[in-house]
Amino acid sequence: MNLKQPDNVKDEVPEEPYFVPWGQARVVREGRDVTIVALSDMVDFSLKAAEQLAAEGISVEVIDPRTLVPLDIETIVRSVQKTGRLVVAHEACVTGGVGAEIAAQVAYRAFDYLVAPIERVGAKDSPIPFSPVLERAILPDERDVIAAVHRVLDYAA
Repeated sequence: MNLKQPDNVKDEVPEEPYFVPWGQARVVREGRDVTIVALSDMVDFSLKAAEQLAAEGISVEVIDPRTLVPLDIETIVRSVQKTGRLVVAHEACVTGGVGAEIAAQVAYRAFDYLVAPIERVGAKDSPIPFSPVLERAILPDERDVIAAVHRVLDYAA
């Protein structure tokens, strides 16, 4: 079963001029049990995961930072203070990826609110192959996000 999105995703675009607020994250989905900070294509995968997790009674908040510099860490921290759990999802390799920086900043600013270790979801530590079949094997999808959410919810201090 191919869970990956097609390469050419079509969506609604306003006809009038618009702008994305620079340095302002968007809470794409409200939740109370776990926060997912998702970048790029992982936003859609995280929303799909959130739908599946909702069927299990798990309420997921999904945040799209939209910009990394500046990073709206305040929005992320407020969410983690509410949920107590964080999953960071991106397509870059987990080792040395931007998810590590987001995790570090949250750990520094909201450590006392965390009830579980921060989980990072990313590509396997390998160069991204050109072959679409091999690329799908390396890049994360909603199954990886769901597994990370289950890990932070199953953590017992």
